[in-house]
Amino acid sequence: MSIPSVTELTLLKCLWKQQPLSAREIHQQVEAELQWSYSSTRKTLDRMLEKQMVVQQVAHGINVYAAALDKVETLAAFARDFGSRVMEMDHPLPVNMFTGSKLVNRSELAELEQLLHDWPVDKE
Repeated sequence: MSIPSVTELTLLKCLWKQQPLSAREIHQQVEAELQWSYSSTRKTLDRMLEKQMVVQQVAHGINVYAAALDKVETLAAFARDFGSRVMEMDHPLPVNMFTGSKLVNRSELAELEQLLHDWPVDKE
């Protein structure tokens, strides 16, 4: 799995909370955080479509987007990358560092813990 960029992750987090959304709705939700134009949101969504990170459908004559990447798997990939590449750790990060996250619920936290624990050593 390729790890989304920080801006791609911002759009995915928006979609994981509510989907499908139009590009305009996504932009309105991320505009304050990213501080960029609507056209930048559209270009990022187009790149994400090419990378198969999101899917696009038409609803009521408007293109709407949904996340194609699984939230927990994507977060596990980020955690693994951070632990190995940034922190130079040979073992997975402890799942308790995610406790209190507004992004994952208890069952997702358990799934995340399992994914981190079972992550193959040779997988980057």
